[in-house]
Amino acid sequence: MIPARNAAAALDACLAALLKEGIPGPGSELFVVDDGSTDNTAAVARCRDAVVLEGSGAGPAAARNLGARAANAEILLFLDADAVPQSGWLTAMLEPFENADIVAVKGRYVTQQRGLVPRFAQVEFEEKYARLARASEVDFVDSASAAYRRTVFLEAGGFDESFPAQSAEDVELAFRLATQGAHFAFSATAQVAHTHTESLRAFLYKKARYGFFRAMVYRRYPQKLGGDSYTPPWMPIQIGAAGLGSLALVAQQLRWPGAGTVFRLCSAGFLAASWPLLHRAYVSDRNLLPWILPLAFLRALAQGLGLTLGALSLAARRNNPPAKL
Repeated sequence: MIPARNAAAALDACLAALLKEGIPGPGSELFVVDDGSTDNTAAVARCRDAVVLEGSGAGPAAARNLGARAANAEILLFLDADAVPQSGWLTAMLEPFENADIVAVKGRYVTQQRGLVPRFAQVEFEEKYARLARASEVDFVDSASAAYRRTVFLEAGGFDESFPAQSAEDVELAFRLATQGAHFAFSATAQVAHTHTESLRAFLYKKARYGFFRAMVYRRYPQKLGGDSYTPPWMPIQIGAAGLGSLALVAQQLRWPGAGTVFRLCSAGFLAASWPLLHRAYVSDRNLLPWILPLAFLRALAQGLGLTLGALSLAARRNNPPAKL
């Protein structure tokens, strides 16, 4: 199941890799939901024997739900159009379902990009994957490479279509099912090659946007503020230290009493919270080490800004409910 909007440039590589995995084939269907594209996304999909469904342009949540309703298979597999499955991906995604208690499986990203921002993003992911691999209970599945039992997915109502493009609809569904007692699995060998954004500006915008919609998710599932199986526990420390430290730096320039002490404490806290990421870069990509702290700082500021704006937006909605007709 692949939602695609103006994805012709990336989609063919994804579909070609799926063919090598035997999709479509005996016992497997391949759906591409063309979600209002203005390029030749649909034509590319049909050339690879995919069934093309016409989406409404409402975003990936609605597009995936449309595909799920059209499917007949017991297991629903979700991919993004710019994710290229690596050899053995299908087997690795399906194997955990041999345990009847497992209702969803999460795969992982890999990349061959050598740009600074993509390498930082991959180190980020690897830090989170290591946490998932150690988790006694997985409660996080995102939709870039994911699988669900179809009956469970449909009974839950699928993805919440009120979330717009690339927000947090997949996290919301995972938390919704997890709070109901559903069990997930992380398949470390189910790899898809992904093209991470090369632009620092786009990377930070994505972090801010995810933070904004994560505020909505946390309002629904406040218990997840205490942590989940994917998010490193030191990330909230980074976000708080970066935001408060920046304010303290400004206050220090204005000669506010105590601002310097707050800034030093925040700096120390941020450095301590960044140690796991620094260590992972040291092990896997030492040339990235000089960039870890500045990029982690900017990331934390963007996430903090997004969360703050999301919380303010929710507060404004509570204080200004829609008028009753």
